[in-house]
Amino acid sequence: MTTTRTARIALVGDRSPHVRSHTRIPGLIEVLREQHGLALDAYWIPSEDADAASLAGFDGIWLVPGSPYRSEAGALAAVRAARELGIAFLGTCGGFQHLMLSVARDLAGLPDVVHAESDPDGERPLIVPLACSLVGHSGAVTLRRGSLAERVFGVERSVEQYHCSYGLDRAYLPALEAHGLRFTGHDDDGEVRVAELDGHPFMVGTLFQPELAGDGSRVHAVIRAFAEAAVSVGAARSPAAV
Repeated sequence: MTTTRTARIALVGDRSPHVRSHTRIPGLIEVLREQHGLALDAYWIPSEDADAASLAGFDGIWLVPGSPYRSEAGALAAVRAARELGIAFLGTCGGFQHLMLSVARDLAGLPDVVHAESDPDGERPLIVPLACSLVGHSGAVTLRRGSLAERVFGVERSVEQYHCSYGLDRAYLPALEAHGLRFTGHDDDGEVRVAELDGHPFMVGTLFQPELAGDGSRVHAVIRAFAEAAVSVGAARSPAAV
């Protein structure tokens, strides 16, 4: 008899009924189960409880919106655990921002870069206020041909939903690219909106919030791809028993 292992997904962030994305995500997990046949169990992990030990057993880590997190160290630990342990990773909005911070500090030799929202007096802000806030806005994103993002989305251009006021300082793009980040989605002004990490099974960050797409009855392509990657990670860890 063949059994299928259920993939375990950590939703890392400080869950709140006042954060719209947090109220959407449980329903999206159900859609993934019911409409796409993906065997998933999702668990909320507060940022202050996120560390390598608590996350090592998960097949997927979704660093959800809601920054500033109660624990920046916990958010960064979630990124690091996914990167070092080969766990499927999706970071949306604040998750994208902390993916940038983690790569800059851990890989690019920039330990003193900061997020201006949580450290407004820091001397080297990597994540800075956007020239125009994107809270409640939508915008077009163009995806690089041949990238993972383009394959996942299935199109070269998409309109996405935002709820953020901070983004990446473009001055740091060369340093981040030199250490494996690929910036594969941009808005019409050339600002980064999607990033992915080379050499990892699935490590993607989006400044937009794909969980806000539509009415919640269908799952955005990047969320589905993340869930499928988590299932694949789980299957590789523990092959189905016969």
